[in-house]
Amino acid sequence: MKAATLRLAGVAAGALACTGPTPVLAQSNIQLYGVLDTGIEFVTHAGPSGDNLWRVPGITGTMPSRWGIRGSEDLGGGLHALFTLENGFNVRAGDVNQGGRLFGRQSWVGLQSDWGTLSFGRQYSMTFWALSDADILGPDIYGGLGSFDAYIPNARSDNTVAYKGTWQGVTVGATWSFGRDSGGTGNSPGQGTCAGNGTGANGSPACRQWSAMLRYDASAFGVAAAYDQQHGGPGAAASFFDGVAPLAITGSGATDARIQLNAYVKGDKWKVGGGWLGRRVSTDAPTLPGVNSDMFYLTASYAWQPQFVIDGGVYRIVNTQHDTRGTIAALRGTWLLSRRSAVYLQSGYLFNSARAAYTLSQGGAGASPNAGVNQLGVMAGVRHTF
Repeated sequence: MKAATLRLAGVAAGALACTGPTPVLAQSNIQLYGVLDTGIEFVTHAGPSGDNLWRVPGITGTMPSRWGIRGSEDLGGGLHALFTLENGFNVRAGDVNQGGRLFGRQSWVGLQSDWGTLSFGRQYSMTFWALSDADILGPDIYGGLGSFDAYIPNARSDNTVAYKGTWQGVTVGATWSFGRDSGGTGNSPGQGTCAGNGTGANGSPACRQWSAMLRYDASAFGVAAAYDQQHGGPGAAASFFDGVAPLAITGSGATDARIQLNAYVKGDKWKVGGGWLGRRVSTDAPTLPGVNSDMFYLTASYAWQPQFVIDGGVYRIVNTQHDTRGTIAALRGTWLLSRRSAVYLQSGYLFNSARAAYTLSQGGAGASPNAGVNQLGVMAGVRHTF
């Protein structure tokens, strides 16, 4: 996606030259960018009555709709100042996502040099960056990682210090959040609200979060590993989206952790990616046992023609404690009308085990099936980037 670029020079140069020696003037670059993506969706066996559902889905079609501003300033000597402000919104209704935050997707400022980037604010955890190439479907409405665990396409936190650097194909990264959801506005679906800023008595870790990543990227393949741990706190609950009630993790010693290993290979017109993502939820109450789940996925894409791309994936989740299992198969075709505009047609099918009530569609509430019921979803849409 090529953003519209506005280059800003040092407008005060003339005035400064009149008052003394002329300083070294930094060069700034400001970009306004965005994505609008929506269409019409059909989902079977939706809701308690199992009706067919027609709708303009909320949240996303193939890519979450957003607009943002990002900028950089060359400070000299290889040092740059950076920032990103990114708003997520719903095209269907024009309302703001991420709990109504103005810049709920990203809001951070930082410094970058040959040693990497250090940034501060609301930003992605390393879960997002480790998955960015292996899960080819990404945050698609039928992308299984998001359907089985809604935190995955929303892997970000407030009050965060982040570092990421790359040398000869090796990337290391880490984040630390002093309060992952201090606003209490539903930052992370699947992990519930955590109404605290992490400054509990005696250094309590309530509502804090940390993540780490190690990955290697070559010209034709890449591998990555990441760990992401969220501490419990007031109001926090781990949701599993399989029809089982959320598990309260209100104690600061409770944790919700995700571990992943993934890889991808690619050629001139094709790419294949896959991996494993394990979730480990533990409580600090002896009477409340923890819950584990494991997801496995394989995705692929092929550029059939320069203007037409077909991609898809198979996703599988196993939750032994709940005796729930789900499998999603998704296929998508995208016709590129230009560098900025595209139309697409996609379909997904969900297989639920007897006790599972996973949901195929991430397009908003009202599409969940009854336990043991399978689902078919089809969506046609349009996407424009600027």
